[in-house]
Order: sequence, then C-alpha cells, then structure tokens
Amino acid sequence: MAATHDVVTMGRVGVDLYPQQTGVGLEDVASFAKFLGGSPTNVAVAAARYGRKAAVITKTGADPFGKFVRKALQGYGVDDSLVGTSPELPTPVTFCEIFPPDDFPLYFYRLPKAPDLDIHAEELDLDAIRNASVFWVTVTGLCQEPSRSATLAALEARSRFMEDLQQEGKGGITVLDLDYRPMFWDSPQAARDWVKLALPHVTVAVGNREECEVAVGAHDTPAEAAQALRAAGVSLAVVKQGPKGVLALDDSGQVEVPPAPVQVVNGLGAGDAFGGALVHGLLAGWGTERIMRFANAAGALVAGALACSDAMPTQAEVERKLQEASDAA
Repeated sequence: MAATHDVVTMGRVGVDLYPQQTGVGLEDVASFAKFLGGSPTNVAVAAARYGRKAAVITKTGADPFGKFVRKALQGYGVDDSLVGTSPELPTPVTFCEIFPPDDFPLYFYRLPKAPDLDIHAEELDLDAIRNASVFWVTVTGLCQEPSRSATLAALEARSRFMEDLQQEGKGGITVLDLDYRPMFWDSPQAARDWVKLALPHVTVAVGNREECEVAVGAHDTPAEAAQALRAAGVSLAVVKQGPKGVLALDDSGQVEVPPAPVQVVNGLGAGDAFGGALVHGLLAGWGTERIMRFANAAGALVAGALACSDAMPTQAEVERKLQEASDAA
C-alpha cells in the first residue's frame, strides 16, 4: 500500500506556557505565552514545515486546551484525525523557567494521568502506522500503561510489516526518540528494561548522552554509545552532544559535525526541531553528514527563539542559517 503519511509520530501532547520574563523563577513571572507542546507533536509540526504530510497519534482532554491543541495542529498543517479525546483526564500543561543559555527547568502538570499515556492498543490505526514512510515514537510512551503496551504493539505491527516490505526490496524508517524524562520513571533501569524491548523494532535511535546511557548503559565516548545502539539493532544511531555538536553512526561510517552558532533564548524545542529536520533529510534520501548539519541548524534556529512549535523553520530558513555559518567560518 502507498504511504498515507510521510511521518506519523506518537506520544506526548499538551500546552506549553512560557514566561515572558526570562532570568526569573516562576514565582516572579507576571505573564506567559501559550504554545502547542509535546516532543513528538512538535516533531510532526517541524516536519510539516518542510512540506511533509504529518500526523500525530495522541490524546487530549475534553476541555478548552484540548480544542486548542486540535486548532493548533490544523493551523500547522498536521493531520489531527488520529488524535483521541479522554472524557475524564485534563489536557496537560507544562511550565518552564528560562535562564539562558543552558538552564530551562520544566514543570509538568500531568496528573492524575496525561491523556497521551491513556492510549490503548485497540484504539490504534495500525494501517496508518504501517503505511507511514516514517513512524516516530518516544521513550516517554513506554513509561506507563496502557501507553506502554500500545507503543510496543505499534512498533511490533510496523516491524512485521517492514519485514514483508524488505522481502520486496522496499523499506520504511522507524525512529525511537530516547527522550528520557526522569520524572516519568521510577529509575533509569526501569526505562532501560523497556527500551531494550523497543530497540529491535526501530531503524533509527536518537538521543543525548544521558538518554543514550539510559538506553544502552554508560560509555566513555559518544562513539561507543552509538556503537552500542547499533549493536542493539538500529541502522542509524544519533548522539546529540549539545555545544559539542552531534555524532551519527550508520553503515557508511561515523560522522561528527559541530553545532550551528546561536545565541540561545530558549533551548526547549531545539531537539524537536532537530527531529523534524532529521525526518525531512531521511525522507529526502540525503547523506548522513548533510542530514546532521541540516538538523543542527534547524535546532539552532529554534533555540534562538522563545517558542517551540511556532518557531519551527522552513527549509529555506535552515539553508540560510547553514550559509551564514559557512560564511562566518
């Protein structure tokens, strides 16, 4: 069957409330700006900015913030037909504090349970999952039932379908965003146990050094962490290193690229911009080094803005950023 979406993401959604005063704690903030939030949701938004047909599998509350989520997705050109509604659980809200250049504490309000963790396996549109060119899930989706079982069911169904495609000389891309949030887990070991079950079903794994350590154990270097992810079965391992750039390892070898220069305003969302750009590059069939440079530049553009979703760049904007970095070198 032909792909119905370029990318389908699955997992967290909510409303981000960002302070309009920076460098102060929430107790001293006077006003906030409201944005669409949730890492896999922002990845779908970022992909849509490149003209990709994107959808997100998630769930909101039956409340005004849930209506906002749907309106925002539609405004960004993201298909919201796979977004469910919980009649009882409220749409999550997330606050952050902004202390540039590298301190952005997050405060998640997701009790008694976030609707996006109340996705059941039987609610999934498996055809949409199987037929997407890229399927993107996060480790957060594994932290709690029934989302855990739903995430694994989605990965297993897609994995079986990908095996059939490979026999026909075709294939698809399945990405696991290592996205470890300690407040959602009892321990790093608990997360590692579930990540081990997910990794055999994915072709790409992406995360920072801490997230890679949670996934496959501690390693002395990013290269060793990438090698461990490859040994776990992924084709492309991407290790983000913040101000040291990014390292990627696949069948063609290892590439390491420096970060794009940026004056950081809000580092939150830079990883989601990186993810959307990664998806775009993979779909375009670019080489690994080009993808990493492009994704780095996309992340830098969002790190230089207050918003996450609203700041996701177009390809032309990313190309300009790359040219600026090249001219300054």
